[in-house]
Amino acid sequence: MDEVNQSSSVQSNNCSLSGLGRFSNLEDIDVSADGSLVLRLLICFVYSVVCAVGLVGNLLVLFFIRVKQERKKSRVNFFVLNLAVTDFQFVLTLPFWAVDTALDFSWPFGDAMCKIILSVTVINMYASVFFLTAMSVTRYWSVASSLKDRTRRKYMSAKWICAMIWVMAIVATAPTSIYSSVTNVTGEKLCLLRFPGGGQYWLALYHIQKILVGFVVPMSIVSASYIMLLRFIRHRGVKEPPAGGGGGGNPRWRSQVTRSVTIVVLSFFLCWMPNQAVTLWSVLVKLNAAHWNKAYYLVHTYVFPVTVCLAHANSCLNPIIYCLTRKDFRKKLKELIYRG
Repeated sequence: MDEVNQSSSVQSNNCSLSGLGRFSNLEDIDVSADGSLVLRLLICFVYSVVCAVGLVGNLLVLFFIRVKQERKKSRVNFFVLNLAVTDFQFVLTLPFWAVDTALDFSWPFGDAMCKIILSVTVINMYASVFFLTAMSVTRYWSVASSLKDRTRRKYMSAKWICAMIWVMAIVATAPTSIYSSVTNVTGEKLCLLRFPGGGQYWLALYHIQKILVGFVVPMSIVSASYIMLLRFIRHRGVKEPPAGGGGGGNPRWRSQVTRSVTIVVLSFFLCWMPNQAVTLWSVLVKLNAAHWNKAYYLVHTYVFPVTVCLAHANSCLNPIIYCLTRKDFRKKLKELIYRG
């Protein structure tokens, strides 16, 4: 059973129609057409909101960093700039997925657009996660090195790091670009990842890559970086914050760092964990390590699309978390609003 790879983070089953044949009797499953319609309308609404908020939020980030803070160049700001570009491109694909969802996952845009939109979605998913990881490492390193002799610091150029991130994202997306296509399944044209020879095990390996490269490894690095950052601040103290603000040893500043770190890690984890968990279940089913049963069908039909929306929401949360929670950005936003 090939499943629809609907977005950067997931694949969808076209309401699992292609899996119904796995049951000997359709009465074994309680399928609600009304429930499916309501769910699809809800998904379309969420995609629309995420797209609107993501476009506005990321454009504001680009405006503030590129126009308002040209003289305050920093490695973190350069990563934030690339993250905003990545998320901006990502949310531009959401209207296509909203139409696809509204049409009961029937792809109306043709084979070329299927390959383009799916590839753009996936590459920006990977790039977004990689930039979040790079930002967490940079934030720790900037604080940890603040007590060392500045002349001994050796930094890799932020531009080179960003170039490496984009290359890694392109390489990770290669299977999607090669094997995505519009395929007829149960009379519907679906935008699928279809590997040669059925490709169940290749599809499983593809999702294992997504889980490890797109979640487990980055989450481990982000968590480790911020845990070390908090321990460093608590036990050694810092003379001044990385951005040049005052009072690294100030308990209030430490509290602000702790709160922002908690928000970053929790938002990343909560947005992606549900989708990755269901994807892992799907991998186990493909490898015959778990059974294809009623529970799997119901979760993949009704819960899985919700986890997609949650994962996509991370793209509009990023500018809020990384920029609008910063005092200088809030000040610039107020000035922009009052001036308008």
